Amino acid sequence: MATTLEQSSSEATTVSVWAKLPAEYAIPDSAPTLAEAEEYCRQLARSHYENFSVATWFLPGNLKQHFFNVYAYCRISDDLGDEVGNPTASLQLLDEWESELNACYEGRPRHPVFVALTETVRKFEIPKHEFADLLTAFRQDQTTSRYETFSDVLGYCRNSANPVGHLVLYLCGYRDNERQQLSDYTCTALQLANFWQDVSVDFAKGRIYLPLEDLRRFGVSETDIRDSKNTPAFCEMMRFEVARAREWFAQGLPLVQKVEGKLAIDIDLFTRGGLEILNAIERQDYAVLGKRPVISMMRKLWLVARAAFRPISPRPRIVANDERLR
Repeated sequence: MATTLEQSSSEATTVSVWAKLPAEYAIPDSAPTLAEAEEYCRQLARSHYENFSVATWFLPGNLKQHFFNVYAYCRISDDLGDEVGNPTASLQLLDEWESELNACYEGRPRHPVFVALTETVRKFEIPKHEFADLLTAFRQDQTTSRYETFSDVLGYCRNSANPVGHLVLYLCGYRDNERQQLSDYTCTALQLANFWQDVSVDFAKGRIYLPLEDLRRFGVSETDIRDSKNTPAFCEMMRFEVARAREWFAQGLPLVQKVEGKLAIDIDLFTRGGLEILNAIERQDYAVLGKRPVISMMRKLWLVARAAFRPISPRPRIVANDERLR
């Protein structure tokens, strides 16, 4: 009797935790058909972030569904870690989500994302760790809110950003270490650009991704960040961080030359978009606290057009000034 009560209590807790998220995110009792699962992923991908929709303009038609499937996995995984508002609940949800990932690789998933992914994983022979590493990063967000060194930040990026690039390469038929390494540079650079853009947004969530060693070096306090004080010391630190992110973009640029056609356009587009975020930070004189740098719609359209019609050359401008990394 006690066991039955404990099981009922556990199931009720699970339901209440999933209730913090959109109803369609919950794991159903039975699996949908493959067609239903693929439609679920298409709808989810198309209802989120315009950048993803723009990127799919350049994808071969036979790959779009697989990109929808991967995006749906990444989207929900990210929301489980970032939109629940309770670290304990997020960790529970991420554990259940990983159980579904395991079920996907064992051929018995129930969630539509994993039903759809089963075909993607089979067709492109994607290792499970590429999906699981993302969950490691989202778990880390529940337990770690500060990073002592830049190397620690890079360690986070290895799980939060780099697997996404690997997944894209797998879908496009590339499995070699050289391209994966170049992709890692680009994905890490994109993650850094996002961090430097969202310093205030992340602080409101209790997180600082700026290395603490850099705060001390430049004489910046957490109170400055909390109070949105764009002091000369803070802006000088951000100048340094932006220059460092540009170096990572530069290291990843050769990837555009090592992939074919439409994937090259996509990589070029995302690289230019990341660099444009850094440019927006520079245009604000690095004063990002309390005023998130954004890219205007016209600028986004220009980036898309440039990537579409001049995808390979000239290369994106990396260095905006003569300052060298210290």
